Formats: sequence, C-alpha cells, structure tokens
Amino acid sequence: MTAPDEGHAVNTDALPRSYGATMPDWVFDELEHSPAVLDSDDQRMALVHRLAARNPREGSGGPFAALVIDSATGAIVAAGVNLVLASGLSSAHAEVVALSLAQTRVGDWDLGAVDAPDRELVVNWRPCAQCYGAVLWSGVKRLVIAGEGPELEQLTGFDEGPMREDWAEQFRGRGIRVDIGVQRDRALEVFADYGRMAADREFTVYNARGAA
Repeated sequence: MTAPDEGHAVNTDALPRSYGATMPDWVFDELEHSPAVLDSDDQRMALVHRLAARNPREGSGGPFAALVIDSATGAIVAAGVNLVLASGLSSAHAEVVALSLAQTRVGDWDLGAVDAPDRELVVNWRPCAQCYGAVLWSGVKRLVIAGEGPELEQLTGFDEGPMREDWAEQFRGRGIRVDIGVQRDRALEVFADYGRMAADREFTVYNARGAA
C-alpha cells in the first residue's frame, strides 16, 4: 500500500460541505388545492397518489410520494416526492424527503419525542430497503401504505432492494402501527402508467449498476 504524500495537504476547497434537495413549486400548487385537514386515510392517500402520478411528468423522479400527518388533527406536517433525478441524490426518496422536511419543520430529529404529538407517514407502497430504516428511526408512530408485494418492481422496473419478510412485524415491535391496503388499485394504476412511459423511454428508471 502506498503511503499518503505528506507533502500535500487535502484540498478542502474542493470538498463539498453540504447537500440537499429542494421541493419543486408544483407540489405546493397541488397542496394549495387540498384541504388543510385530511380526516381519513383515503383522503391522505388520494393526495399521495396525485403527487406520485405527477412527479415523473415534472421530471423530479419516480412515481412516489409521502405525507407526514399529525395523527390527532389530520394536518399535513410535511409532504415529499421522489427527488432522485431533480437532486442527483440516490437517497432522495419520497419517504426520506417527507421525514426530513417534517424534522426540519419541528426542529427535532425525533418525530416521536416525549410530549410531541403522534405523527404518521402515508406512502403509496411499502418502503424500499433504504426507506425501511429511515421510517424505523424517524419517530413516527404509524405507517400507512397502499400496498406491498412484487407488483411495484414488476410494473416499474425499479430495484427496491432486499427486504425481510417480517418487515411489518419489526415495525410493530417497535411501537409503529402498520396499516396496509389503502387505495391499492390506484397505486398499481400509477405504477403501470409509469412503466408504460418508461418502456417508451419517456421516463428514467434509475437503478445503480443498471439493475432491473
């Protein structure tokens, strides 16, 4: 192994010092046409589906969106869409974006901190391998998803990564309630539309190393 050249220091001016992603304006246009309070899971998931369906057409990323909701009031704490293409960051998945913006808004990394209101995450499919951990450590008390299973990968071509079969039980064992099956058919419609457009090379299916 070659020893580092002690005669030359690291050029710190060339090293990045921050990173981030910015939510596009169209998301807030959508939110301005939504009720301030979303009383039901169906209302919340309907908004998630609208954002997810529009996101690829706006060039931001894949057909994924998420909301962080105040469980008691139904108010939106934060919204997120997949920003991988817009940001150039592979980690900018909808769940990560929504959770990060919620934590920024409340000024705490723990969305389930003592004396904080209960908060939940609403997503249009089961979290991928990355977002599994992000949800697990976020502090949310509930996860609401449209569905789970291989259909997402089959319809879109995305690689969701290896997931353990007892993923939901792992959440529940840590005090996170999991509810599955809210507007599942609509989620599959959004994924199928995306898959057709991707097949026509109108959308980019971004898998590292070209994985399918």
